[in-house]
Amino acid sequence: MSLEEKINADIKTAMLAKEAAKLEALRAIKSAILLLKTSAEGHTPESELKSLQKMVKQRRETAEVYIGQNRQDLAETETFQANIIETYLPKMMSEEEIRTELSKLIAESGASSPAEMGKVMGLANKAFAGKADNKIVSQIVKELLSK
Repeated sequence: MSLEEKINADIKTAMLAKEAAKLEALRAIKSAILLLKTSAEGHTPESELKSLQKMVKQRRETAEVYIGQNRQDLAETETFQANIIETYLPKMMSEEEIRTELSKLIAESGASSPAEMGKVMGLANKAFAGKADNKIVSQIVKELLSK
């Protein structure tokens, strides 16, 4: 079952259950998928992942702004939507799992100094697409290559 089919089924379920907040998040996902289908870059599973990750990040940042402005009601809505969207993303890897995989990638690539970080990051981006935060991956690569 594709992401789009799953979202459509979940939209129907949310409509029948009269879950307005969940429905809003699901419709946002459906909208993003439809935009991807008509975009120049094309509609691929990778582009879906990137789009969903971007949506989660935007909602989390917006929630932080609302909290800073003392608007807890709006922050809760954004956080709820981010949590709903996050359920459609693959499970994120733990820091320990990232370290293990990065050690293998570094050995594979033959990188031995921080100057070769770009080579390792290129491999890591492909290997961890949608499964790990690039900031964390970058920090661990720096740490492992500086040893």
